[in-house]
Amino acid sequence: MEFISLCCFLISSLIFSIFVLNKILKLLSFGNVKLPLPPGTMGWPYIGETFQLYSQNPNTFFASKIKKYGSIFKTHVLGCNCVMISSPEAAKLVLVTKSDLFKPTFPASKERMLGKQAIFFHQGDYHSKLRKLVLRSFMPESIKNIVPQIESLAVKSLESWEGQLITTFQEMKTYAFNVALLSIFGKDEVLYREDLKECYYSLEKGYNSMPINFPGTLFHKAMKARKELSKILAKILSLRRQMKMNHTDLLGSFMEDSEGLTDEQIADNIIGVIFAARDTTASVLTWIVKYLAENPSVLQAVTEEQEELKKNKEENGLNWADTKKMPITTRVIQETLRAASILSFTFREAVEDVEFNGYLIPKGWKVLPLFRNIHHSPDNFTDPEKFDPSRFEVAPKPNTFMPFGSGIHSCPGNELAKLEILVLVHHLTTKYRWSMMGPQNGIQYAPFALPQNGLPITLSLKR
Repeated sequence: MEFISLCCFLISSLIFSIFVLNKILKLLSFGNVKLPLPPGTMGWPYIGETFQLYSQNPNTFFASKIKKYGSIFKTHVLGCNCVMISSPEAAKLVLVTKSDLFKPTFPASKERMLGKQAIFFHQGDYHSKLRKLVLRSFMPESIKNIVPQIESLAVKSLESWEGQLITTFQEMKTYAFNVALLSIFGKDEVLYREDLKECYYSLEKGYNSMPINFPGTLFHKAMKARKELSKILAKILSLRRQMKMNHTDLLGSFMEDSEGLTDEQIADNIIGVIFAARDTTASVLTWIVKYLAENPSVLQAVTEEQEELKKNKEENGLNWADTKKMPITTRVIQETLRAASILSFTFREAVEDVEFNGYLIPKGWKVLPLFRNIHHSPDNFTDPEKFDPSRFEVAPKPNTFMPFGSGIHSCPGNELAKLEILVLVHHLTTKYRWSMMGPQNGIQYAPFALPQNGLPITLSLKR
């Protein structure tokens, strides 16, 4: 009897011990005994450290934080609690390996302006559907058919700049905007270009504003423009349905009955594609113009490559195959993407409490992989401040070069961006010479890294 009682006691003790151990483990995993937040400061109430980040070279902000706190630190920008990470391994974990724990997101102001149904803010089946539609319209098999139209836009743009003092970034924005409309609306884009341009240009001024919706604020003006833009897109959708024609452009893909997208979803994603396709591409083109002007040997190599291609062509005009015969120019684009690091970081949001390198990232906090820091680290690239396209003759180390992001949320329009850059550079280097005007060493950050004053240049035909 005593033996049976002892066995029952031991079994009960074992069960109790397992129960207690399980409770302890749960407590250690975000229960009452929480892991610490990453080190760092949150700045002023609500404003946080937004001004410190956007008013100076992001490298300065990141470097000072990393020196003080290490490769992971917390901050508060654009109204959001944030954790910034600066190692390639951590970036891969957030963007690829554990991407299900970190959904794509933007600050509240930008999310409201783009539209909550845009591809940037979703995961799962809805995101997969949208990504499939965008990729179908932007994959090489589709965009190779619009090379002549893109070339026409590039040629007309350059001709309009000839003999003028221009602000490179502003003119490149117009070119990139027109290419974006071409990819979305096909040949119909000329019918809507001016109306869409007027509204979109008003909208974009508020992209990085604080979400304060009072009359007179940038955010309020942007939201008014957003409503007008939605009305224009609603008219375009109505006209398309009345015409009952099949269209192979992006809008046609979005409107297919089998996809079941609402008008609101279509509008949000059209605005999102314009946003993704415009300023970033224009920034890259602006930096290419600057880097080529500052590096005569690189300019000569690109020019010789493009002139050789032009000389050996039997027909006028570029085609898709021609753009695959530009290895030197392609390396210039890659090095520009690395050196300029147009996107200093991307936004993700923790969908639950996450343990990360011994720290707690609370649910709802933003997580920002720092592309700029990764691209400019001497651990990843030798002499990182030097503009050297030849470094891309050898593939970079894994997860150290991510100009278009990484994983299932990487930019689906990167092939279109590279195509429009190659086409414009071909005509720029074979037909024109240019000189930079005014200060040439300054950089402005609002929010993209740009040469001072948008890089004023004068452009003239070669004789």
